[in-house]
Amino acid sequence: MPDITHAREPRLRALDPLLARRSVGPLQEPAPQGADLDLILDAGLRAPDHGRLRPWRFVVIRGDAMLAYGEKLAEAAAVRDPVNAAALAERYRAWVRRTPMLIAVGAVIKPGNIPEIEQLLAAGAAAMNMLNALHMLGYGGMWVTGPNAYDATVNRLLGFEAPSRLVGFLTAGTPAPSTAPVRARPDRAAHVVEWTP
Repeated sequence: MPDITHAREPRLRALDPLLARRSVGPLQEPAPQGADLDLILDAGLRAPDHGRLRPWRFVVIRGDAMLAYGEKLAEAAAVRDPVNAAALAERYRAWVRRTPMLIAVGAVIKPGNIPEIEQLLAAGAAAMNMLNALHMLGYGGMWVTGPNAYDATVNRLLGFEAPSRLVGFLTAGTPAPSTAPVRARPDRAAHVVEWTP
């Protein structure tokens, strides 16, 4: 009889990076570039999508463009919330300064038989694939939404005209040393039920 435990071992080890993935907040240089960045983006392009619409679009923001982008976020915040404009502007500038790279992820919505929600889910799947790839290559990242992801001005700035839109931003870089404890995985029993007729 074949030793199926031994045969399964490489497959189980292949899942270890996926099961260890977590969102990483404090990031530092280097951000992925060259072949590593290409692999991360290619992982996004392997996300499932109904009807082969390939609605995903990724906008890479890095280098000097980061500071300019921070100013655009500050301007958008001032329009959204004039009363708190100064505090929000500094918050977004600081976020951009401490983030080595951003990848804006969105869906270019195509009219037709495929529902819009499925096109947005395809972009979300692409974002998750890229987060997994970041982690597996030794980088860190986090999927961030918030007011800027839903702001029409920020969407247009990045090339997403309604009904197309962002699903969020991926921060990308190298995890900074941290003493924060690693969160426990959610309890499977709290999230899974088995349907029976």
